[in-house]
Amino acid sequence: MQYVDEFRNPDVARKLASEITELSSMLMQDRNRPLQIMEFCGGHTHTIFRFGLQQLLPQHIQLVHGPGCPVCVLPRGCIDVAIQLANQANVIFTTFGDAMRVPGSQQSLLQAKAAGADIRMVYSPLDALALARANPDREVIFFALGFETTMPSTALTVLEASREGIDNFSLFCHHITTVPTMTAILQDPDMRLDGFIAPGHVSMVVGDKPFEFVGAEFKKPLVITGFEPLDILQSIWMLLKQLSEGRSEVENQYTRVVSAKGNPAGLAAMSDVFEPRERSAWRGIGDIEQSGVQLTDAYKHFDAEYKFSPDHAMVEDPTACHCGDVLKGAMQPWQCPLFGNECQPKHPLGALMVSSEGACAAYYRYADINALKDKQPAQRITL
Repeated sequence: MQYVDEFRNPDVARKLASEITELSSMLMQDRNRPLQIMEFCGGHTHTIFRFGLQQLLPQHIQLVHGPGCPVCVLPRGCIDVAIQLANQANVIFTTFGDAMRVPGSQQSLLQAKAAGADIRMVYSPLDALALARANPDREVIFFALGFETTMPSTALTVLEASREGIDNFSLFCHHITTVPTMTAILQDPDMRLDGFIAPGHVSMVVGDKPFEFVGAEFKKPLVITGFEPLDILQSIWMLLKQLSEGRSEVENQYTRVVSAKGNPAGLAAMSDVFEPRERSAWRGIGDIEQSGVQLTDAYKHFDAEYKFSPDHAMVEDPTACHCGDVLKGAMQPWQCPLFGNECQPKHPLGALMVSSEGACAAYYRYADINALKDKQPAQRITL
């Protein structure tokens, strides 16, 4: 890859779209329902809407916007715990910017900051560790978020803090993992997926072998995919090609970045610092077994929850909020009655409206909602 324009060539996009239409029309001859493809990663969702890729596809291909935006699936109770930690005496609480506006049951981290808590946005866990070095008399907590993409940097930061003997640094650990989440999606009786556009950045860390179960156990094709428009269109073509040939395999479209073995150094650091958590809560989905991680006993002293013992409580989303239905593909974002009204990017009610990678935020920013409403009735999709 020399120039990004190579992956945004409209002529190539039209050619791919034409081949996708031809392949999918052949597949639809023996089907009575649309082809459903889930793009797991929020980065893919953003690209799909930004470049209008859905408009290039035939109507019988439905893209299902998956749960691969870590900010979008933060439970309200998790934000409440974060605010408890931020309000502890002598604490500097650090977080990535997207998490600042995720609503808890009473307020967001941004509102807690406005009320006096020392909450600071950082670009990496190393920034938080630098704050701990500079403020030895204060506890610095890093809100550790993300899938396997961001886990190596957090793990390496913990290892560095351990080497330096920095004991005023800790994590509020809410890292989550991809494979148990995909398993839960595939086991959901409401899902009717035909294939996966798999997350490229996660695969850059873990490689391709962890995804082999999708084809072996569930007989679904999966393509590891980059984040440019032609990446996604090519991956949809590759998925349809597998379906037309009766195959269900892991294929790697993102070969310019992803290797089969992933990142061995990152995986080693993750294995050293983290272990699976028995279960983790996901906004709109519920509990998923071993879908999150916690610090191993050797690094437990870097666990903010272990240090401060905050209260935990389950907090349900508002009944009118349909984040869970959107995450599972049972409803389009614009079909939620709160969309664009009570729930907007400036004052989000649901987490899918908070992050730039959230499906609702992408629809709000890029989609022609009036055209969509004219095209389809505003009701729950029957799966």
